[in-house]
Amino acid sequence: MKTYLVTGGAGFIGSNYIHYMFNKYDNDIKIINVDLLTYAGNLENLKDVENRDNYTFVKADICDKDAISKIFAENDIDRVVHFAAESHVDRSIKNPEVFVQTNVLGTLVMLNCAKAAWDNGDGTFKDGKRFLHVSTDEVYGSLPDGNDYFYETTPYDPHSPYSASKASSDFLVKSYVDTYHFPAVITNCSNNYGPYQFPEKLIPLIINNILSGKKLPVYGDGKNVRDWLYVMDHAKAIDMACEKGRLGEKYNVGGHNEKQNIEIVKIIIDTIAEMLPDTDERKAHINYDLITYVEDRKGHDRRYAIAPDKIKSEIGWEPETMFAEGIKLTIKWYFENTEWMNNVTSGDYQKYYQEMYK
Repeated sequence: MKTYLVTGGAGFIGSNYIHYMFNKYDNDIKIINVDLLTYAGNLENLKDVENRDNYTFVKADICDKDAISKIFAENDIDRVVHFAAESHVDRSIKNPEVFVQTNVLGTLVMLNCAKAAWDNGDGTFKDGKRFLHVSTDEVYGSLPDGNDYFYETTPYDPHSPYSASKASSDFLVKSYVDTYHFPAVITNCSNNYGPYQFPEKLIPLIINNILSGKKLPVYGDGKNVRDWLYVMDHAKAIDMACEKGRLGEKYNVGGHNEKQNIEIVKIIIDTIAEMLPDTDERKAHINYDLITYVEDRKGHDRRYAIAPDKIKSEIGWEPETMFAEGIKLTIKWYFENTEWMNNVTSGDYQKYYQEMYK
C-alpha cells in the first residue's frame, strides 16, 4: 500500500484529487492530507472520506519544518503531491509577502523534509519515492493573440507576485533535481474549474452572483483568453504524471478549451438560464444586463494557452471533458450544493473544523 502525503488537500484542486484517488484506488492507498485551513481550505470538501481508515487529516503549515518532519518520521511516505499554495492573483497584488512565504519557503520546507526522509546517506534516494510539484501556466507570462502555445521549453516570464512565487518554487524543485538528483516531477496546468472551487475565482463567482441577482464584474474589455481544464481531468493527469512521468521532467497539462473571459460569462448566463426551471423566479432576471465592466487588473496577462503534447505522447493523458459538458457539470454541482456555497461565502465553513476536531 502506497502512502501519499498531499499538501493543500482541503482546497479546490487538492480535495478533488483526493476524491479521484479514493475512487480509483479505494483501500489500496493511504492518504495523509496536510492543510493549514486558510480562507480557501474547507474540510467540508472531504466530508465523505473523513471516516475512512486510510485517510488522515493533519492541520499544519507547510512552512513549519518540525510539523512536516514529524509526519515523515511517523509515516513511510511514498508520494508527496504538493498542491498547497496561495493562488489568487488579486490577493498577491495586495499582499505579496504571504505568497512568497507559502509558495517559496513552504515548497523549500517540503523539499528538505522529503529529501531528509528519503536519503540513503550515500547521495541516492530510496527506491520508488516521488515528489510531484503542482504548478501553473502563469509562470510563462502572456501570449500574443494567434496560434502560439506554452510548451515545456517556453521561457518563464511571470508578471504577478503570484506567478513569480510559483516560478520560484518550480526553480527550487528543478534545482533539487539537478543538484541532488531528487526524485521530482513538475506539472504546469491551465485554469481549473469544477466542484468545490472557492468563489473568488471567475467561474464560481459568476455562478454565485447570477443566482444571487448580483452584477457580474468583468475586468477590462473581457477579451483576456484562458485555457480551461475540468478539475477531474487534472486530477487524472497528476496521478499519471506521478506514476509514469520521467523523474526530473515537467509536463504541461492543458484543457484545449481556450475562451475569452467575456465568452465564459455569457456561456454561464445562457447555461444557467437554460438549466433553471421556468418556475424559478430568478430566471426572469438572468440576462447579459448583469455584466459590468470594471477597471482592469494590474499586470493582467492577455492570453494563456497550453500545449499538452508532451504529457500525451509520453504518458498517454489528454483532456476528456470539453467545456460545454464541464460547465454544465459544474453548474449542476453548485445548484445541488447551495449550503456549501452559503457557508463559504459567509465564512461559516471554518466552523466545520472546530466542530469536527474540537
